[in-house]
Amino acid sequence: MVKSEPKSGPLIIGGTEIPLGTRTTIDLPVADLYTHAALTMPVHVVRGRKPGPRVFVSAALHGDELNGVEIIRRLLKLPALKSLSGTLIAVPIVNVHGFLRHSRYLPDRRDLNRCFPGSASGSVAARLAHVLTQEIVDKADYGIDLHTGAIHRPNLPQVRADLSEDVNKRMAEAFGCPVIVNAALREGSLREYAGRKGLPMILYEAGEALRFDEFSVRAGVRGITGVLREFKMLPLRGKRRSMADPVIALDSNWVRAPSSGILRVTTALGKRVKKGTTLAIIADPFGEKEIEVQSDHSGIVIGRTNLPLVHAGDAIYHVARVQASREVAGHVAAFRSEHHPEEDVDDGWTEPPIV
Repeated sequence: MVKSEPKSGPLIIGGTEIPLGTRTTIDLPVADLYTHAALTMPVHVVRGRKPGPRVFVSAALHGDELNGVEIIRRLLKLPALKSLSGTLIAVPIVNVHGFLRHSRYLPDRRDLNRCFPGSASGSVAARLAHVLTQEIVDKADYGIDLHTGAIHRPNLPQVRADLSEDVNKRMAEAFGCPVIVNAALREGSLREYAGRKGLPMILYEAGEALRFDEFSVRAGVRGITGVLREFKMLPLRGKRRSMADPVIALDSNWVRAPSSGILRVTTALGKRVKKGTTLAIIADPFGEKEIEVQSDHSGIVIGRTNLPLVHAGDAIYHVARVQASREVAGHVAAFRSEHHPEEDVDDGWTEPPIV
């Protein structure tokens, strides 16, 4: 059952009331810089003329994860939003401190995604988390949080969610990624806070930190509009190319380097692997000793390192355990083709691709 806001229900963010049929940008104050310069978290709200659900979309919770910033920028330019029912609350840069410093973390080295719900009188991270929960999350019906892999570690586009909740599963399937990871809630995370509040929420992972990736961005924009259409917030457009049902991964693990050396990766993201498949080779600089890195189990590669230098114990490949992995590999190939920069896009979007 999709929740809808009352027809006369006001929406107030940062002390500003946003009526139906309007869109506005609000700057939410956060902890100032030590230079005395004011710092704010930018929020853009689009309210349709007709009432409907309130959905928040957030990005850069980790300050170096940039794909979500571009996804939200493109999302807000879609002509289809003129026909929006309900409310879209877009927060492109949550961790403004980390974003300015090209850093995943806050200045005090805290991970913002372990600090929810936060506190108005706590650390910098706690105060930032408090602003997001009080001003955005608590006023929404649903949430989509956008992430990437870490530095030098790209992720295959994937949705992570607590699939024990039916609405989360419905949102994840509507997003349209070929792989959905049934991910446990981590204490202090935004997803864990939303779960405790009974707010359905999914997380989109794609690409790597400090990089834009056109494929991941396109998939993200289409995924969000897919969720909005599922909730009847956007009108249905022409039928999309039929895609195979996503496959749910109930488990995943990182394959780690058995020794230090020069890494040569041989397996791409989205590839099907069997237990014992050689994923990469580690050698010394002279080529006198080479060690094969093999998969611990069968599945699909959903993450990997791009860094050719590794220490023993470094995470190299992230492999999701899925049944029918051969079919999933085919789904991934079709997904890549559908989101290729030369393909037409929905909703009149004419953005030139990032190359």
